[in-house]
Amino acid sequence: MKIAIYTRVSTDTQADKEFNSCEAQENKIRSFIASQENMEIHKVYSDQGYTGANINRPALMEMLHAIQQGKIDLVISYKIDRLTRSPKDFYQLIEVFEKHNANFISITERFDTSTPSGRLLRNIMLTFAQFERELISERTRDKMLERAKKGLWNSGHTPFGYKRENKKLIIEPSEAKIIRNIFDDYLSTASTSEVYKNLKLKGLYNRQGLPISQEEIRKILKRIVYTGKIEYKGSVYQGIHEPIISHELFNAVQPLHKERPKKSKVFNYSIFPGMVHCQECGSIMSASFSNKVKDNQRTRYFYYRCSSVTKRDLSFCSTRVVSADRLDSHVINELAKISANKQYLESLIFTLNYQQQGSQQGFEPQGVASPYTPERVKEIIQIITNAYKLPGKNEKELIIKRHIKQINYSKDNVEVMINYVGNSAEKLNTADGSAACLCRRSKTGRRPPLNNGKTADLEKSTVRLEKLIAPRGFEPRPLA
Repeated sequence: MKIAIYTRVSTDTQADKEFNSCEAQENKIRSFIASQENMEIHKVYSDQGYTGANINRPALMEMLHAIQQGKIDLVISYKIDRLTRSPKDFYQLIEVFEKHNANFISITERFDTSTPSGRLLRNIMLTFAQFERELISERTRDKMLERAKKGLWNSGHTPFGYKRENKKLIIEPSEAKIIRNIFDDYLSTASTSEVYKNLKLKGLYNRQGLPISQEEIRKILKRIVYTGKIEYKGSVYQGIHEPIISHELFNAVQPLHKERPKKSKVFNYSIFPGMVHCQECGSIMSASFSNKVKDNQRTRYFYYRCSSVTKRDLSFCSTRVVSADRLDSHVINELAKISANKQYLESLIFTLNYQQQGSQQGFEPQGVASPYTPERVKEIIQIITNAYKLPGKNEKELIIKRHIKQINYSKDNVEVMINYVGNSAEKLNTADGSAACLCRRSKTGRRPPLNNGKTADLEKSTVRLEKLIAPRGFEPRPLA
């Protein structure tokens, strides 16, 4: 019988303690195994510093994958709450165990899930574990409320403008100067854009050495902590820390940045919203548009715009924008070419399966590892290309978003990451299976000449092993 040992502690501090550590739990489990017969340890899975309130833990996920592959017959932990503190999660885990013929034993509570008495005791212990967790949460909330009433700062992230000494907020002179500049400039201009420009001109940056974004500026303007008060759960208490600005200045700027009435929503026809990422700076390229008027007729052009440019300025990222219509159609057309090229597909799948056994470059396994097949990849691509032809935008977007994980764009290449999910006959326990990366790259690595100075020549696209070859030329001229 193949055994999996699972250990867990909630904090790094507990991990270092002799009697609470994962090593101590493992030693006690090994002693139990030594007293039994026909038990062979497959692997020890240990999550140090992870909460038991959910199952988002790397070692636990790895163990579940091994169970799904039939490599484990029995899971042993020191206590039930080492596996999980949530009754809901525990029932789900037990269902996975039973589905794959794996049992569970807790050596402290002395029961296993294969017997009625074990299942009864399991439910009782889980109920008390949940009660203890809720009791701890309630005590923590009460403690934080009392700290706020005493004027002490609760949150883990120290506000910009202060530093923490002996659990108290102390003014950081250089940062406090920036805070005062922000409030003074905003009172004079009523514009976060002008405040941003003035800070950048004066060389005043955040803790990471970057310009303070307009979103950060808006958050700073709303934080009452700079007046010497503490806000907690919607209530305001007098703090013991020294204020950076006066109540009068804070109150004067509040009416200036109240939320403006929302404008009517512009319907955007781009099909990859939230999926396009800028390779240069790593930001999401959000859907945007511009209006151009000619002969009293307004034409609206849609783009994917780098969010770092929106938050800061045009100099922060040279990628800036890409035409949504041309990028959308080019990605779909190139995927259609791939699905029609049997030789290319077979070569690509052979390479991906080979890489899966080694460095796994180009895709990210999320579930149980399984070889890619050209038939399934072709089927997924055809689902995407067929969805593109649907008349309704919402349905089209939902289908494409399910099968395309991410599109990485730069001026020289475009990478499309396809979610590789099993066919309808396969019921995977993971969300998306794996993601395979298909890449388009310029042949020369340089920008090729354009047809008319405005549009790129997209008719010269070719394909070869591992890379989709396509000239650069998705990006329009920068917006004024």
